[in-house]
Amino acid sequence: MHMPTPFIAPEHFDNADAALARVQTLYQQSVTHLRQAMQRYVAGEELPGRVRACYPYVRIETTHAATSSPTDAEPLSYGFVAAPGKYETTLTRPDLFADYLREQFDLLIRNHGTKLEIGTSKEPMPVHFSFAENEHMEGEMSAERRSHMRDVFDLPDLSAMDDSIANGTWKSAYGQPQPLSLFPGARADYSLHRLRHYSGTSPTHFQNYVLFTNYQFYIDEFIALGHAEMAKPDSPYTAFVEPGNVVTRRVGLPAEPDDTLGAVPPRLPQMPAYHLVRGGHSGISMVNIGVGPANAKNITDHIAVLRPHAWLMVGHCAGLRTTQQLGDYVLAHAYVREDHVLDEELPLWVPIPALAEIQVALEKAVSEITGCQGAELKRLMRTGTVASTDNRNWELLPDNTPQRRFSQSRAVALDMESATIAANGFRFRVPYGTLLCVSDKPLHGEIKLPGMANHFYRERVNQHLQIGIRALELLRNAGPAQLHSRKLRSFAEVAFQ
Repeated sequence: MHMPTPFIAPEHFDNADAALARVQTLYQQSVTHLRQAMQRYVAGEELPGRVRACYPYVRIETTHAATSSPTDAEPLSYGFVAAPGKYETTLTRPDLFADYLREQFDLLIRNHGTKLEIGTSKEPMPVHFSFAENEHMEGEMSAERRSHMRDVFDLPDLSAMDDSIANGTWKSAYGQPQPLSLFPGARADYSLHRLRHYSGTSPTHFQNYVLFTNYQFYIDEFIALGHAEMAKPDSPYTAFVEPGNVVTRRVGLPAEPDDTLGAVPPRLPQMPAYHLVRGGHSGISMVNIGVGPANAKNITDHIAVLRPHAWLMVGHCAGLRTTQQLGDYVLAHAYVREDHVLDEELPLWVPIPALAEIQVALEKAVSEITGCQGAELKRLMRTGTVASTDNRNWELLPDNTPQRRFSQSRAVALDMESATIAANGFRFRVPYGTLLCVSDKPLHGEIKLPGMANHFYRERVNQHLQIGIRALELLRNAGPAQLHSRKLRSFAEVAFQ
């Protein structure tokens, strides 16, 4: 015996707002059904059967390709399907993704001149993903009661959460619709929950422009900058959010009801995130990913479901050339991937190209913030290949084999994270870039010593952070349409950007 949600028949919509409203209705019905049943289960009640609720879906069926032509003045890069057929995806959190879904729906309707079908899918919603962000009902149960949950509720099923669509390896069964999105509902929910765990902040606070760093010094500067912005009545940013969802509103703005739910955590999460909030999620989020490619892959796997407009790496690196000085900048235009964490998902033969829009913004930001131009700018910032390794002590390997490979690749700098962040940006169609700062030159005997390091950090960290922020501002001013171009899209690409 099952306890399903009440049935609402699928319906067709030619208006994006109406379609979104129906998705919100179906989603809320499913989570309410699961929450109420879970409350009864926690209270000790024996439920009469298996409790199930499913994600809403959006489907489009078309007999022709997009009505706009690639030769138009504004060629399409997303928001259309490439060939006639049936396409579908499940959806989650239509509150969080409301603006995003509205745009995708509107583009599909306009580009194909057809209606969207909205209904309830057959993909079960895991009960854990139905909880409100501050709900922890399962913590009130005994271990025995928790162990029997799978007999009553659907739990997360990893077979429904893989990245085969993003990886380009997904294959449909006969008669199965093609995907509309890189991330079906359960896969997106999984990452939203992981984001709260790793970053210490709610996914709702993440902004569309993201900075990653591998050193706490940059975060310290970002915190100081965030609080300084909140003290300015004319700041374009409206709030600054720190781990624990601690919210500081810009001076003169009233607090919002959820602000009181934030609390400083007893210890920082693994990869703490900080958010300078701006209308329409157009502000800047910064994450300290720590050291290593595993962290870099982990956090970008999850932030990708939020469909940000760009992410940049700003951090320290080892300079590999004798002409470089401590404090010089490196703008990556190619990557040597010796990080290995993405070898299964993205083969090494896949090139990770530099993106012109990102490169131009970073170079312009360096020039603006440093005041350098022409030959002086070239002396301060070198454009070249960045190698990323998963071996922090690569210098100690025998026979100098890493050095030989780095030399053959023409690498000018080495770190442990940049290639992973760029490769995952390529994989998930998120525009990416890297600007590093030389903090040591191990091949030339210039290793980090306490006095040198302290001076370096004082001189460069704030300037480097200002460059990263300025680059994201330039990208924001150019507009998302310039970033989400066709460069990162494959032959048979999903419609959602």
